[in-house]
Amino acid sequence: MIAFVSGQVAALAPTLAVIEVGGVGMAVQCTPNTIAGLRVGEQARLATSLVVREDSLTLYGFADDDERQVFELLQTASGVGPRVAQAMLGVHSPDALRVAFAAGDAKALTAVPGIGPKGAQKLLLELKGKLGAPASAAGPVVGAQRAAAAGPAPWTEQLTAALIGLGYASRDAEEAVSAVTPQAEEAIAAGGSAPVPQLLRAALQSLNRAR
Repeated sequence: MIAFVSGQVAALAPTLAVIEVGGVGMAVQCTPNTIAGLRVGEQARLATSLVVREDSLTLYGFADDDERQVFELLQTASGVGPRVAQAMLGVHSPDALRVAFAAGDAKALTAVPGIGPKGAQKLLLELKGKLGAPASAAGPVVGAQRAAAAGPAPWTEQLTAALIGLGYASRDAEEAVSAVTPQAEEAIAAGGSAPVPQLLRAALQSLNRAR
């Protein structure tokens, strides 16, 4: 198993980072949140999980070991493959997922692309207790509040950082974020969270149209 990769960031895409390790470019699948923390030309260390299939070897990368562990635990549920597990971590932090499972919050899970109400209920049954307790031991509600306070930056900052990391100028990144703000607000108004992966794709489309 490849536990981590460490080296210079050679290239970035919306969900892919290429890390140069010993003269070899390692292609690592990452969430937009992880990509947002990387910069081309700078050193990076990503915890990794190697997924082996008959016709492929895919390396998934994470900001830390906790995120990788949750990624692997999510796949113990029936019907959850690496892409769904990565999508769940693209929308929620590991601790936010622990809070959701502890509280039986199906709505939080349906915010993940590809997970419907029935699938969310099934996941709650199969994975409850498997991810461990939230960082806060003060209960689901307080835990959610603390996770939000200590978690990643707001979606606008995440999206802006991801676009800048992909090589766009700050002004262009801010305009693209403004273009997708109605889509984010609609998702939040419906009781979910801003879907950063989908917003990143929409922002990139708006930038391509502007060229």
